[in-house]
Amino acid sequence: MGATSGAGMTSMRTRERLIARLREQGVRDEETLAAVSVVPRHLFVDEALATRAYEDTALPIGHGQTISQPYIVARMTAALRTSGPLDRVLEIGTGSGYQAAVLAQLVGRLYTVERVSALVRLARARFQALRLTNIVCRHADGCEGWPDEGPFDAIMITAAARTVPTGLFAQLKDGGRLLVPVGSESQELLLYRRRAESMVFERLENVNFVPLLPGEIV
Repeated sequence: MGATSGAGMTSMRTRERLIARLREQGVRDEETLAAVSVVPRHLFVDEALATRAYEDTALPIGHGQTISQPYIVARMTAALRTSGPLDRVLEIGTGSGYQAAVLAQLVGRLYTVERVSALVRLARARFQALRLTNIVCRHADGCEGWPDEGPFDAIMITAAARTVPTGLFAQLKDGGRLLVPVGSESQELLLYRRRAESMVFERLENVNFVPLLPGEIV
């Protein structure tokens, strides 16, 4: 597993305040909190926004995309981490690469797919700079998943699907989980678990994500 560096423009006190806020919001999984604390979020946003990197808010990253607020990143990470093994994980929607960098602290191998080629190039450069050697990043239509590398212990989708992407269930191992925001104006974060040939799910909370779109942007 790769290691991250804490070096940068922000102090440890700033990060500690962020972790304290996440605890106040109900994130209790200590391994998730530790992963968030070591990933330098300011490296995943434009330099002009770096001073806001440790606010608990989503920020624009261009191409109509955002970097999720730290609470949502921690909430989704903890939901996967505390519900089963994470040897092989698929993320759909690499974006800035921040969620992947947090997950990389906790999984064996992370496969991440992004439809916007410019974001893929930036994310790969960040992963390399942070020596996150357990991430494989691909420019492709994330709606199709990554069947050649499955089955996965978990799939995390970081954009809102209008309907549940049931075609991805086949890429889960028995016992595997699919975490996905579903809806358009009103969205819910759903956690599905595969039990042999059936799926059970629970609603976690209301969320607000950019839409999951098909196709690729070169």
